[in-house]
Amino acid sequence: MSVPELYPSPSSVSSVVSALRSAGCVFAEDEADLLISAARDHHELAAMVERRVVGLPLEHVLGWAEFCGVRVAVDPGVFVPRRRSEFLVARAIALAPPRPVVVDLCCGSGALGAAVLRAAGAGELHAADIEPAAVRCARRNVEPVGGRVHEGDLYDPLPAALAGRVDVLIANAPYVPTGEIGLLPSEARDFEPLVALDGGADGLDIQRRVTARAGRWLAPGGSLLIETSERQAPATVAAFTRHGLETEVAVCADLDATVVIGTRPRHHDGADGARAGRPGGRHGGAPGR
Repeated sequence: MSVPELYPSPSSVSSVVSALRSAGCVFAEDEADLLISAARDHHELAAMVERRVVGLPLEHVLGWAEFCGVRVAVDPGVFVPRRRSEFLVARAIALAPPRPVVVDLCCGSGALGAAVLRAAGAGELHAADIEPAAVRCARRNVEPVGGRVHEGDLYDPLPAALAGRVDVLIANAPYVPTGEIGLLPSEARDFEPLVALDGGADGLDIQRRVTARAGRWLAPGGSLLIETSERQAPATVAAFTRHGLETEVAVCADLDATVVIGTRPRHHDGADGARAGRPGGRHGGAPGR
């Protein structure tokens, strides 16, 4: 695919749209506008169109995604934040007290945690991911709002002083069952890290690990929010309940979003370590989003 020298003439716009449409891009005109606006010259435009034509997610080509009304950096090899996750963010914001302590596990680009802290105006944010590429990307989104990003397995890299202090714990952990990865759009399965997609046999492996240790980190009255599917929500609820969280399910039909919310009771008896306020030992496995 070559882009005409007359950049961005009507003929070049037409050729970009045609190339994108031929590659199966449903919103070819909109994508063409974004690519043309982002490219500094016709050579860069040609390279960007070529990357998109071979299947690279538009957000990876542009280097950003729009999320909760702002542009967030999204590097190649990093999970692209989905619009449905804006519902999780909205629920987290509604639960956050003034100057909240927020933790974003399996943070990917860090978009969710940054959006919560941005809405709060002030507070403390810690984001964590096991993927080095995600950590590098998240720092570009989280540090400008005053947060910190840690590299490691779920809770393991978090400062011990956070135990028992977290008001809002969000975990957009992977929840696609291993056997269904092949059914995902090629943009996801070919260009996003598997660790950010594969949730194990039933899709809930990482969710269970997050839930099992959440009580040790949540403040009394603090909440854990996990995105899941409507089909998987009952099993997620069961895991929350098993670990002493008061649970509700929130659904947004417009965004096709399901969020399970678990709150640590203020009278929690510490059976799972919450009262002790100490993080537990390392669990096996690898987290993602």
